[in-house]
Amino acid sequence: MDGTLVDTEVLWWETTEEVAARLGHRLGPADAPEVVGRAVADTAAHLVRVTGGPGAGGADTGPVAEELTEGFFRRVAAGAPVRPGAQRLLTALEARGVPFALVSASPRVVVDQVVGGALAHVPFAFTLSADDTVRTKPHPDPYRAAAERLGLAPGECVAVEDSPDGAASAEAAGCPVLVVPSLLGVPDSAARTFAASLEEVTPELLGSLRRTAR
Repeated sequence: MDGTLVDTEVLWWETTEEVAARLGHRLGPADAPEVVGRAVADTAAHLVRVTGGPGAGGADTGPVAEELTEGFFRRVAAGAPVRPGAQRLLTALEARGVPFALVSASPRVVVDQVVGGALAHVPFAFTLSADDTVRTKPHPDPYRAAAERLGLAPGECVAVEDSPDGAASAEAAGCPVLVVPSLLGVPDSAARTFAASLEEVTPELLGSLRRTAR
């Protein structure tokens, strides 16, 4: 979702930057791997580590995670633009009767806000948030759960991702991955195909990746 279908990675970075500043840390490029595409809990733990703030030493990082979630939700609620090519691709998939689901590392409250706003009327088969599996990205749990709900083997599904953690999650689950990078570069691997933009992606391309994986 974030950075793939909607342009919210910038909003997430701004939120993290704001919370980091309050904790006395200036967010920079070195922090990006712990922010871009990461779950709220992971980014909160990173901020606590680099600032020595409340939660350091293994204590509860919940307050920082809650602040991040609330700040991100406010920004998303104010407007999350759809990425170029996203609506066209989703409409084409729908027209061909291809089921598609949304698998996100964002909290349920944020997923529901985006799906009810920027992605309103998009007929997702279902949505999975960070709250719906024991572990979220980069672990394989979300994509395994999504494939199971679709009644398919992971290799029969194609994951479209923009971040290293998202691509790692889908690949570990056994899905072929189409990578459309946003803010952070994604390493190459045998299971990954790359596109510069969703404007280049067609149902036929996704179908060819699925057939290759079977």
